[in-house]
Amino acid sequence: MTERTLTDLDFDSLGLHPTLSQGLHDAGFTRLTPIQALTLPETLKNFDVAGQAQTGTGKTAAFLVTLMQRLLSVEARPERRIQDPRAVILAPTRELAIQIHKDAVQLGGQTGLRLGLVYGGVDYEKQRAQFAEGCDVLIGTPGRLMDYLKQHVFSLRSIEVVVLDEADRMFDLGFIKDIRYLMRKMPPPAERQGLLFSATLSHRVLELAYEHMNSPKTLKVETDTVTTARVSQCVYFPATDEKLPLLLGLLSRMDAPRTIVFVNTKFAAEQIHERLEKHGLPSAILSGDVPQHKRQSLLGRFQRSEVAILVATDVAARGLHIPDVSHVFNYDLPQDAEDYVHRIGRTARFGASGDAISFACERYAIGLPDIEAFIGQRIPVEPITNELLADVPPLKMTRPRGSGKPGGQRRDGGRSGSGSGSGGKGRDGGRSRSGSGGGSRRGPKPATAEGASAAPAATPPADSSSES
Repeated sequence: MTERTLTDLDFDSLGLHPTLSQGLHDAGFTRLTPIQALTLPETLKNFDVAGQAQTGTGKTAAFLVTLMQRLLSVEARPERRIQDPRAVILAPTRELAIQIHKDAVQLGGQTGLRLGLVYGGVDYEKQRAQFAEGCDVLIGTPGRLMDYLKQHVFSLRSIEVVVLDEADRMFDLGFIKDIRYLMRKMPPPAERQGLLFSATLSHRVLELAYEHMNSPKTLKVETDTVTTARVSQCVYFPATDEKLPLLLGLLSRMDAPRTIVFVNTKFAAEQIHERLEKHGLPSAILSGDVPQHKRQSLLGRFQRSEVAILVATDVAARGLHIPDVSHVFNYDLPQDAEDYVHRIGRTARFGASGDAISFACERYAIGLPDIEAFIGQRIPVEPITNELLADVPPLKMTRPRGSGKPGGQRRDGGRSGSGSGSGGKGRDGGRSRSGSGGGSRRGPKPATAEGASAAPAATPPADSSSES
């Protein structure tokens, strides 16, 4: 973490338990980040807090320090059983839960607190066995937590601290009913501490906070924009059949040692991964239905730089703490403006810098105004020249329909990749394609402009696999 992302307040000034202080020093934590400096003086006094800060600014350490300090300073409830956790941390995805557990092990290794981790997609009985050995802090996804709770593996009656991480994502993935159910199984808000941290605090998230927390203080790190200034953002307006050539062309010209390419569907991820491999660019896929052991394996390969490119759906946009991600590509613009923030937050973490490059094609350019309104700035537009486009066949972005049919209709309404030179208007009224000689306009074409006779193509659903 660089000097400019730290405050003058240090952890030694907080009067933390010696074993927790030792863990912080061993992990290299000395001075507080802005969100930590804003929240810890309040949370260490047992106030409830709803905290907002940009991704990669130390929110996880803020709530881990708070709950560990409390558990080390106060005796457990006398009626508590060994399998009943004293604190619970709820995360929307298994990747985020795993990362929080990893950070908790690092910071709390000297404290003697027993940490439990539960999430879907792995051995049920093996995770269940953790509770027999005792559990002080339980970290997990809502679905698997509810499974064990309903089977009376543990109870939540002894909870002293509850943490909701990335609560807005809980709404997106449909977990809010589960969250409310779990909250009702805990002691009332006046008898426990509630902490909520997220990169975005929407009205629905705050409503949840006020419903299930004890008069929480809303704390936000002041910033002019939702996205960090250390991310250099730009947007291109390619035709649909130019997206892959543009991606390959840009990658071949960049020093991009660790890159994430975000797409909206699993099928698109598979297609792009195949073309990257054929183009001599080793890559891996992270989507909602990849088995958990395989996910962890490929994330490890990516972190060790054995593969330089991760092609991912939004399941990877939250909770992944992968250092030194240099570039993020929005091959498909996200359909939710908040997801844009979380996608590009995979780069420029902890004071580093990074690049976020977006493609506003005919299909997804409609979401660009909402994204710009949400982040409070216009994203600079970059021109597309012939030199940027790699010479590759266009992708067929639909599966074949039925046996014996050689191919299928394109998702963009039957647009041919044969290169008519036509395109749609960009948001500035259209731009000339440099080097084309024909002065054709660049930019996204409205969905209705593909021709009156073109039948609408079926659209594969976006990958929105929830983690249970």
